[in-house]
Amino acid sequence: MRPWVEQMRPQSGSALLRPGLVALAALSPKGPYFPDFMTPGEAAGGFDSGMQAVLSTPKSRLSAEIAHLAASADVPAWVRRVADGEPEVLAALDQSLRSYYETAIKPLDTQIQSRVDADRQRRGRDLLDGGIDQLLTGFAPMMRWRAPVLEVDYPVTRDLYLEGRGLRLVPSFFCRGTPVALADPGLPPTLVYPIDHDSHWEIAGNKSLADLLGNTRATVLHAVDGGATTTELARRVATSLASVSRHTAVLREAGLIETQRRGAAVLHTLTPLGESLLSNDRRVAAPSLLTA
Repeated sequence: MRPWVEQMRPQSGSALLRPGLVALAALSPKGPYFPDFMTPGEAAGGFDSGMQAVLSTPKSRLSAEIAHLAASADVPAWVRRVADGEPEVLAALDQSLRSYYETAIKPLDTQIQSRVDADRQRRGRDLLDGGIDQLLTGFAPMMRWRAPVLEVDYPVTRDLYLEGRGLRLVPSFFCRGTPVALADPGLPPTLVYPIDHDSHWEIAGNKSLADLLGNTRATVLHAVDGGATTTELARRVATSLASVSRHTAVLREAGLIETQRRGAAVLHTLTPLGESLLSNDRRVAAPSLLTA
């Protein structure tokens, strides 16, 4: 996340970002608690859906969660007015967070989403290959799976009992440090965890993949999307196994794909950088598709 922080720092005092930063610092402080209403499940449908859920939070819940926040941190007076559900204060909160999203998040949504998608692919493969045990074991070292308990280094000591409910795992670009669970044990069990940021941030501007890699390697990279064995790639690209092996070796050395053995087969998958390049390529190609 550091490259994103570095890009945003020069703008942090701007009129577009400052109100949102103030609101987030007050309602989502770095500490043992922040209100659950700020992270609604409806946000999976996009910013507008999430913001509507925030603004529609019942007054009783706003009051209870902000009272809990005030017990552990100093809160400004306007936050206490949020607890009362005052329409003008909620409208100002909506405007501040919307402006922050439009300025700081939306322009980089493709890059952010590509890293989240890459993590989802990795976790999905673990689940398909080895079931729940392999999925949860794969979260080490940030979490430790000692069946039937998933241990997380958390700011405070607490136990969350599923009691037959499922656990929703949410990869997050902006999660800070350690995984975070919803504070209210009565809400659907949810664990938000940080994705891997040990990858390149910059992508290829407005150049197409073919310009950067050549037509064949660009085609191979597209064919890797979603995961593929060497044999599957040869079939998709309509070339020989030897040719595919040469191209995947170059793509692997460039940090665009990773390769793992799965029994007798070799599975190729995209890295976050590879995901970013593909996402950028689709964005570059989109105007020509619309005007064709």
